[in-house]
Amino acid sequence: MTLHTVAEQSQFRLTGRLEEVEALCEAFAERWPNAAHSFVFGHSAEGRPMRALLVAPGGAFTPEALQERGIPLLMVHAGIHPGESDGKDAGFVALRELLGGEPLTEAETAAGSHIAVHSPEGDPLAQIAILFVPAFNTDGHERVGRWNRPNQDGPEETGWRATAHNLNLNRDYTKGDAPEMQAMLALLRDWDPLVCADMHVTDGADFEPDVSIQVEPIHLGDPHLHVSGVAMRDALLDKLAAQGSLPLPFYPEPVVEDDPSSGFQITEYTPRYSTGYFPTRNRYTVLVETHSWKDYATRVRISRNAIVGLAELVAAHSGEWTAAVREADERASHLGGQDVVLDVVVDRRDSIPVTQDCPQDAPETVTTIEFPGYAYTRDLSPISGEPVTVYDPSTPQIWRVPYRSRTVPSLIVRAPRGGYLVPAAYASLVAAKLAMHGLDHRPLHQGLDRVDTEVFRATGMRFASAPFEGRMMLTLQGEWQPGTQSLPAGSLFVPIAQPAARLLMTLLEPQAPDSLAAWGYFNAHFEHKEYVEPYVTEIFAQQMLEQDPVLAGEFRRRLSENPEFAADPDARREFFQRRHSSWDVRYAMYPILRSDQNLMN
Repeated sequence: MTLHTVAEQSQFRLTGRLEEVEALCEAFAERWPNAAHSFVFGHSAEGRPMRALLVAPGGAFTPEALQERGIPLLMVHAGIHPGESDGKDAGFVALRELLGGEPLTEAETAAGSHIAVHSPEGDPLAQIAILFVPAFNTDGHERVGRWNRPNQDGPEETGWRATAHNLNLNRDYTKGDAPEMQAMLALLRDWDPLVCADMHVTDGADFEPDVSIQVEPIHLGDPHLHVSGVAMRDALLDKLAAQGSLPLPFYPEPVVEDDPSSGFQITEYTPRYSTGYFPTRNRYTVLVETHSWKDYATRVRISRNAIVGLAELVAAHSGEWTAAVREADERASHLGGQDVVLDVVVDRRDSIPVTQDCPQDAPETVTTIEFPGYAYTRDLSPISGEPVTVYDPSTPQIWRVPYRSRTVPSLIVRAPRGGYLVPAAYASLVAAKLAMHGLDHRPLHQGLDRVDTEVFRATGMRFASAPFEGRMMLTLQGEWQPGTQSLPAGSLFVPIAQPAARLLMTLLEPQAPDSLAAWGYFNAHFEHKEYVEPYVTEIFAQQMLEQDPVLAGEFRRRLSENPEFAADPDARREFFQRRHSSWDVRYAMYPILRSDQNLMN
């Protein structure tokens, strides 16, 4: 069987279906039996196989073999959004070339392209292994349509963005609702790649740059890994530029949608995304986004260059990067009692003071960049009645626009010194989620009677107005406070002292943006279940005023100092309901607790 893809054979008009993935993976294993191994690591909601192709030196085809021989692993996954098929076709081309097979077949339509393809430097596969997942979302891959990506220049037909459950897998890394994501998390847990490349295609504006590269940890995760993250990103950008690309270190989406004059900013990725998830595990991730308006042959060529370039970098720097993540694992195992950044936002200040944490040579908060775009107009649309941007790709134009490249912490939480306590009522749910991510936990075979804990009570809560990824999300305000609680046997203790402590906090801290609480797993605890009628409240409230002068004074002060409170009958009644013995003391109480004790001993 030929090892050339359907894309190459069709002059990059088409991309193959799932049967091509199956056939190519088998053909690679047959041609290079001592270097390539194909296996199924899961099944989709509709039962389709999820296949991986492992290329490793000397037949090191198991996680144990790689670990014993100290072989670092680069993972490349494509097709998390199947309409963006560049990474699938480029991955097969890159692996074929790295194994010594035929180079990329050129397309007639891209004969004049300025993007060069160079032979790999040295032999990266002598030093590293590559785990390639060509079609992560197999069900979406087979939902083929001609206009699934109308803002993308080829191929003629592509797959669909979501799974058969209509879930976006690149929003599912923490909650792991989709069977496809559960299979992926098991793959990550078993193989533990040093670097993961996630292959995508942009949406958005039309301009000259053809690819963006975003790497973490740079803004997220262990701060000690940020320097090496920047080095990885910049080195890959340099490799792509040397091959004729115009690469960007940020996702090129205007700050104001469809308005290029608004400029650009760095993207904050929470752990629901691959780009935000890997830093919580102290591992590197590379988001590759080719530009949707470039033709398919050019995009596949650029994606191939990115994969080969990253393989070269991992081979060259695997020793220092492996040591860096192992040290990060050790540091994470001692996070108890320390402040941990769980979320960041773009720094929107126009300037920042020079301090020890922000020295004089730190990058500016906002700069003006010269961005190679195209001439455009913005006129009122007869369709929407709003201004709409129309680009003229025949007229290059430099856009002088603002760019914000810094992030600042938006959520910092002090880690518990011991760990988390999960009541028996939620033990099976939480244990399943923790196991899915490879996090340590243990059941309590004996109950705990009046143990000192920390309890989170919400002082503010906001439910989403519409479902997102099938869930009603919840945003909480509040704080941890000392409390005494009893827990029955069958509850869980989850120690903070483990390498993926940041991931643990991401899941169990209620205010973290992608925690189980944020995704709505505990919404019922923030709903009233028992109510007191207004006329009953009037009776006991009057008695409380008469019997408690201190309470009466507090009520009068609240009325005089807070006009909103004074004008809200429900708030005035709740003032008394909260102080009455009938009030539900568990209302707005997060059901998971924290402990300063290590109950694993």
